[in-house]
Amino acid sequence: MSDENTMRVISQDVLGGPEVLKTVRVPRPAPRPNEVLVRVHAAGLNPTDWKHRATGGFLGEPPFVLGKDVSGTVEAVGVGVALFEPGDEVFGMVPYPFGNGTHAEYVVVPVRALAPKPAGIDHTQAGALPLVSLTAWQALVENARLDAGQRVLVHAAAGGVGHVAVQIAKARGAYVIGTASAGKHEFLKGLGADELIDYRTTDFTQAVKDVDVVLDTVGGDYSVRSLRVLRPGGIAVSILPVGPADFHEEAERLGVRAVRMLVDADQAGMREIAALVDSGRLRATVASTFPLAEAAQAHRLGETNRTTGKLVLLAD
Repeated sequence: MSDENTMRVISQDVLGGPEVLKTVRVPRPAPRPNEVLVRVHAAGLNPTDWKHRATGGFLGEPPFVLGKDVSGTVEAVGVGVALFEPGDEVFGMVPYPFGNGTHAEYVVVPVRALAPKPAGIDHTQAGALPLVSLTAWQALVENARLDAGQRVLVHAAAGGVGHVAVQIAKARGAYVIGTASAGKHEFLKGLGADELIDYRTTDFTQAVKDVDVVLDTVGGDYSVRSLRVLRPGGIAVSILPVGPADFHEEAERLGVRAVRMLVDADQAGMREIAALVDSGRLRATVASTFPLAEAAQAHRLGETNRTTGKLVLLAD
């Protein structure tokens, strides 16, 4: 099989630590109707990737290729695709949670999961954005209906989702409070955060009250504790699909709302994200980049949970 018909992917045959990841060569896929074959230039690495690598999660048993984010160039289009043509630069997220496979040289993506890449950023920036920006957008705008003048608390504000959520909330005209270690406060002020809490020294439930929206990116006891800082009628949106059983019951008792959500691919949302990028109001902070072949090293760094912003794999 010639190289023109194959591609490199980062695959795994068993569940486990980063060492199970390996570079293999597989047949290059062809797009079906309403699908696009994208030559991957950059693909973000997200916590969902290392969690699925270790546990299988929604994907079940390997073999599989991880990766949700993609920024690249359209290589070929399937029957019926009218929005894009070969040579177009696109970015997006494959459908969550069962879509996968962007940690590769090529990936097939449903056409409605992609949007034109903003011209003002490179593929590394664009590849860092899709999952985290769609998560923040769907949580804050679609679920919480965040509006100008409202107060929002963003947990783990310097993380992948968090630092994007801070910018989206500011673009909506909100007053933004973030939890983060003290060393990341200056970074978050630079993104527009109005108030910051060092979670290592301060209990946020004692420092914050009467907020309209909480974005819970941490889970565990943070979910229920976050309900206590909401004003009556406020909403806490958790991006963790499972958690404390009393999350909704406690919300009802306190007269607030509680929502759990999973991000999903959405072209309209990606176009909103692109517009924020084009206007200069949104930018991903890229902590480190790695060649595709060094995916295991990127996983090891990601699992420390100490990075500021995003990790990105480069397929070129």
